[in-house]
Amino acid sequence: MNGQVAKGFESVRDAFEANFSERGEVGASCCVTIDGEVVADLWGGVADPETERPWEEDTVSVVFSATKGATAICAHHLIDQGGFSLATPVADIWPEFARNGKESATVRMMLDHTVGVPVIREKLKKDGIYDWDYMCERLAAEEPFWRPGERGGYHGLTFGWTVGELVRRHSGKSLGTFFKDHIADPLGLDFWIGLPEEIEPRVAPMIFRRHQPGDPQPPFLEVGLNQPGSIPHLFLFNSGGFLSHGCNTREGHAAELGGAGGITNGKGLAFMYRPFANGGSWDGVTLAGADTIAAMSEVSAASNLDATLQIPVRFGPGFMKSMDHRALGMEGGIIGAQAFGHIGAGGSLGFADPENGISFGYTMNRMGEGLLLNDRGQALVDAVYESIGGMEIRGGGWRKAA
Repeated sequence: MNGQVAKGFESVRDAFEANFSERGEVGASCCVTIDGEVVADLWGGVADPETERPWEEDTVSVVFSATKGATAICAHHLIDQGGFSLATPVADIWPEFARNGKESATVRMMLDHTVGVPVIREKLKKDGIYDWDYMCERLAAEEPFWRPGERGGYHGLTFGWTVGELVRRHSGKSLGTFFKDHIADPLGLDFWIGLPEEIEPRVAPMIFRRHQPGDPQPPFLEVGLNQPGSIPHLFLFNSGGFLSHGCNTREGHAAELGGAGGITNGKGLAFMYRPFANGGSWDGVTLAGADTIAAMSEVSAASNLDATLQIPVRFGPGFMKSMDHRALGMEGGIIGAQAFGHIGAGGSLGFADPENGISFGYTMNRMGEGLLLNDRGQALVDAVYESIGGMEIRGGGWRKAA
């Protein structure tokens, strides 16, 4: 293990070490800032078990749906600049999308997974997910699974185009280029949506977790494997194979997949969220004002049964909120009550907590059980909140002690 922690945050280092010794971690990175200052910057383990290449300070990996946070930040940056608002009809930005039952769609619905196109019904062409225009055309033609806004269903891959195309249409830049020009480069992030080939040697390949006999069957898999035509089934079997193999290919890394294809490390996630934990600005870079951050922090869609994930969920406009599923025996992700960010499949996580001045990032190569946060990431989050003192899990999230 390498890196450093500030005095008082030794428990974050202890949790990081325990992930390797007790929880099966292979390679990982974790970074935490408090009021903008780095209090933990850790990395270690093995990046590639086949070659025994170590996980270095600049090692990066696919963070799957933690990418959605980056895509949402692009949209909110445009909102903050007055480009459009959460209430703007999608028809004003992407008129081709607002048809076939989607005429009432708004920007907010695109961001909070209520717009109604979590998957595509018709079989995608081979490598279709790597063709931006093709995917946007398919989503524009798709009839919604429900009237936009009436219910929620996690848009696992489609989020990258439903939100990313709004960014592209308004800015005139591809999503990956906009993110690079307006977010990553100004903040000095090692974070890409569409990886340059010269960075490829730094990527840690993802190690998939295979379902073992006796493992609990998550509701998502129960429905997806046994109900053909269902939203979970289509997500599993009509998503272009990125989650099963494409994430370890050059083609997958190069594609601008705003829903699942971002590549970064713990520092990249923590530093991306750092401005939002500190009033919207950091080191001369301003990304959002107070009103925009307040909107990013709010819960705008919640359900006891997400149409895709088949579990209770809480979303802000583009972000996951704290979800305490312990009483249900399900995976979730407990963060600050006012925090917002996003989990990635296998357990990666980035978030900002404006109330407590925290930004956090965790990435790894060995994927854990479930779709949301597992015990490795949660242990790190818990150690952070315990370290700042006076905090307890109450009402579904970390809050100041009563």
